[in-house]
Amino acid sequence: MSTNGQARQFASSMLAGVIRRIAPRYIAGPELNDAVALCRFNEQQGWRSIICPWDGPHDSPLDVAASYQEALHTIAEKKLNCYLSIKVSSLKYDLSLLEDLLIIGAEFNIPIHFDSLGPDSASRSFVLLEKARKQYSNLGCTLPSRWLRSSQDAETAVQLGLSVRIVKGQWPDPVEPSVDADARFLDVVDVLAGRAAHVGVATHDIPLARQALSRLRAVETPCELEQLYGLPNRAKSVAVPLGVGVRVYVPYGYAYAPYALSQITKRPVIVGWLIRDLLLSKPRPH
Repeated sequence: MSTNGQARQFASSMLAGVIRRIAPRYIAGPELNDAVALCRFNEQQGWRSIICPWDGPHDSPLDVAASYQEALHTIAEKKLNCYLSIKVSSLKYDLSLLEDLLIIGAEFNIPIHFDSLGPDSASRSFVLLEKARKQYSNLGCTLPSRWLRSSQDAETAVQLGLSVRIVKGQWPDPVEPSVDADARFLDVVDVLAGRAAHVGVATHDIPLARQALSRLRAVETPCELEQLYGLPNRAKSVAVPLGVGVRVYVPYGYAYAPYALSQITKRPVIVGWLIRDLLLSKPRPH
């Protein structure tokens, strides 16, 4: 291996070690009770929550389904102002496993949201969403602005009456990887504005969040600012001035990093977050 190759490998190994060290700061903890405690903390701040169990690499679809069912029952039992986010790929797109969740969701009227994964999962996710929508209406989906298909998926979401979370997305579009994620974010907002049941603007980018929420507010579309636990919260700078609510995404369970190594070179701000996390001791609410 060349000297440059060895240097890159060493740097990558060092960075991976840093991420393994700080990743737990971006999840509530290993157990559901850790997520509940963080949801209570969010309530004290006037924020709503999103619970998302993160499964491990060896968890079976049955294991994952059981964790989702436990989360739904806990949301109901604890009366949390919260909805459940799931990864249908972790269920292997099994409709029967999903149906069990829909029954619980319908019993307690808890929203169930489909998280976004890689581009290859989008079509299968929407096929499952359309089937699920026939049994339970309080459903949502995530649309990454990096994907060209998201504008059409936004139309589908409107037709199905789904709530929508808009993100920039981690994975680039396989056909057009150089898509302007910021411009496309607002394009998706415009498709949904005045038409969607509800829109979650999920970004920590202050100017983009302001533009997106302002467009939605202008046509009285129900909307919120959604923030990931562990990243700088934009409630005071964005949500409060615009008079919109804030909802915090609360993952718990398997502590893998919330961003990929491949994204760091594309988003230098992440390096700043890494350095901050190493230098500062972040207080936990529980």
